[in-house]
Amino acid sequence: MIHLYTDGSSRGNPGPGGYGAILRFGPHEKELTQGFRLTTNNRMELLAVIIGLEAVTRPEMPITVVTDSKYVVDAVEKKWVFGWANKPGFGKKANEDLWRRFMKVYRQRTVRFQWVRGHNGHPENERCDQLAVWSATQGKLLVDEGYELIEQKR
Repeated sequence: MIHLYTDGSSRGNPGPGGYGAILRFGPHEKELTQGFRLTTNNRMELLAVIIGLEAVTRPEMPITVVTDSKYVVDAVEKKWVFGWANKPGFGKKANEDLWRRFMKVYRQRTVRFQWVRGHNGHPENERCDQLAVWSATQGKLLVDEGYELIEQKR
């Protein structure tokens, strides 16, 4: 079993943001993090899951995603995202670019989700939060093209 712990953050919503993820398989652990100059909290929560799932090199292994994001957990567990995916234009849902990317990697893996309350002392969730906040506040912030392109069209 692979465990993927995730968190996302934005300093303002929208604002600078980042994600943090920890992949753990037995004694092996890898941290993933990146910051963006303008994004939203929900985008970073979802991107943390996507990046973590994409980083798994053994797609046949079952993965448990541990996250404090009700946005992500509810969309999958309540099967909303599967309905959106079947509608033209993804049902005009926010973050369509990321949800499409999520669905592509999700369909190639065996994934289950476990929700944890954020900022409640869960060690890995706290570490992912630290990574996300740190990345959102560093000088080398990337462009969240999916978000900024959508905002330019408005």
